[in-house]
Amino acid sequence: MSKIINYLKLTRFQNNFITFVSVILGGLSGEVISWPRLLIAAFSASFISAGGYALNDYFDIEIDRINRPKRILPQGDILPRQAFYFALSLSIIGIILSFFLTPVSVAIAIFATIFLYIYSTKFKRELLIGNITISLICALAFIYGGILSYNPEISLIPAMLAFLFHMGRELLKDMEDVIGDKVLKLETFAIAFGIRTSQFLISVIFITLIILSVFPYKLKIFSIYYFVLVLIMDFILFYAVLSLWNDPTKPNLSALSRILKFDMLLGILAIFAGKFG
Repeated sequence: MSKIINYLKLTRFQNNFITFVSVILGGLSGEVISWPRLLIAAFSASFISAGGYALNDYFDIEIDRINRPKRILPQGDILPRQAFYFALSLSIIGIILSFFLTPVSVAIAIFATIFLYIYSTKFKRELLIGNITISLICALAFIYGGILSYNPEISLIPAMLAFLFHMGRELLKDMEDVIGDKVLKLETFAIAFGIRTSQFLISVIFITLIILSVFPYKLKIFSIYYFVLVLIMDFILFYAVLSLWNDPTKPNLSALSRILKFDMLLGILAIFAGKFG
């Protein structure tokens, strides 16, 4: 049983749940065509996401020994070789499931899988490219569901908001990991341009997100329920910006990263409530 739990931890199962729900919301926001196919898409994306997390930990084992020593691989709970084959299996399952959907779905699934691999092996260590890549793939979850709806263009709205949210959080996590990343001579934004510049860029991204998040309600795409919940989400984002400037230490950045993960769920709930509340 403990072995199963370790494998689940390796895949960040809580993040894959967010991926699953994001695909569902992408389809629902544009009036889903087929529930069975949308569920297949959600499972497909979740498997690809899980494979990506496991693969990332496989390639990041030396980095995690410094930045996150309590993760599964640095602790030796799973052998690196086992993690690699597990990641590969999950990704293949995700791609196979996409063949039950549309040609565009297959293309997105293969694209996401390839770029998750390139992200783990190369892009993650390159200035901003890794942040943009992972944010784009997270945003694609909504579009992956949206292409199975009558109005797929609506899924671009939560996808755009998700891209900004993840971009800001990824940059914040780079600030959190700056000590270990310097030891390993990685070139992240925080290392290349410094903490102050990172604080400024994250603030600009989150404030832009706060402003843009109101427009789906103003344009009558989502209801008043969306507006109420998104205001709470925006308040937490604004708090994160202020806290980021007041205390840019690793413990506070770790706390903000966890708070933002909760805020992400609140944003997802806002979209659901705005469409069906």
